[in-house]
Amino acid sequence: MRIGVIGIGSWGIALAGILADNGHDITMWGRNPKKVSEIRTNGKSQDYLPGYMLNTKITLTENFQEAVENAEVIVISTASAGIREISRKLAGLVNENTIVVSVAKGIEPSTLKTMTSIIEEELQGTATVALSGPSHAEEVAAGLPATCVAASRNIKVAELIQDVFMNDRFRVYTSEDLLGVELGGALKNVIALAAGISDGMALGDNAKAALVTRGIAEIARLGVAAGADILTFSGLSGIGDLVVTCASKHSRNRRTGMLLGEGKTLQEALAEVRMVVEGVNTTKAAHALAKEHSVEMPITNEIYNALFLGKSPLDAVSDLMRRGKKNEQDKGLRLL
Repeated sequence: MRIGVIGIGSWGIALAGILADNGHDITMWGRNPKKVSEIRTNGKSQDYLPGYMLNTKITLTENFQEAVENAEVIVISTASAGIREISRKLAGLVNENTIVVSVAKGIEPSTLKTMTSIIEEELQGTATVALSGPSHAEEVAAGLPATCVAASRNIKVAELIQDVFMNDRFRVYTSEDLLGVELGGALKNVIALAAGISDGMALGDNAKAALVTRGIAEIARLGVAAGADILTFSGLSGIGDLVVTCASKHSRNRRTGMLLGEGKTLQEALAEVRMVVEGVNTTKAAHALAKEHSVEMPITNEIYNALFLGKSPLDAVSDLMRRGKKNEQDKGLRLL
């Protein structure tokens, strides 16, 4: 198939490699001509995946129209903040048969919309898919085994994308719970910030395990309130993605949280990480969604207070531990 990949970050590069290895005709677009030229010349991206050589069959271009025109599938691998802009650029360049795949994990703070909702709003009638799961680009690019889930309201579309991406080192499942898959992929970044703060404060394994466990509970509470399937959050885009993001050395959100736990300000932490940290904007959106749906999300609330209201991580931990007594089983929620 002819596939356009929008974005030359680490995840876009790793996925383009899989698609090229699967025999597809791949054209990648990047907004920075200098970066595109550098990758074209060196055969790799020194900024994102310095040790990974691109498949020589991948075409790189600075021309947006060249990347997407006549493409049967378009993969948008930009940060979530750029999804609406990219979707608007696609208007008039796609047709009713084009499938648009979002691999960004975020929620638009101003509208509280998921990524595919934004795409569908800007490109009415276009089939959308969310590809999500525990899959750090560094490991995928290195050829290590990974699994994801392709979610679409149209199961036939999800199955087509499953076939497009799947091979012996990248296993893809399907789901019809598009909302749940996207919420799980986005909200886990908030909990990963909390897990990183815990690591930065050297609170130990017990505390981190509690954050991951109670984190999936509040993600599921919000997801179900918004209309998602509870079972989705026990899957790859729920527990799977949460575990890897809270534990991995590759996680930008965990790294940012660690720096905060060590005493740095948010601005200092972001400057040190030097890459997009999706969990920051997602915290704003999650905080607003929790209020909209009247859902209790204590971990998310404390991360919001720490990021945007100047609350110290120590006080946030203290307030979480001193909350009123609860029954562990959330009413109406049974994950397993």
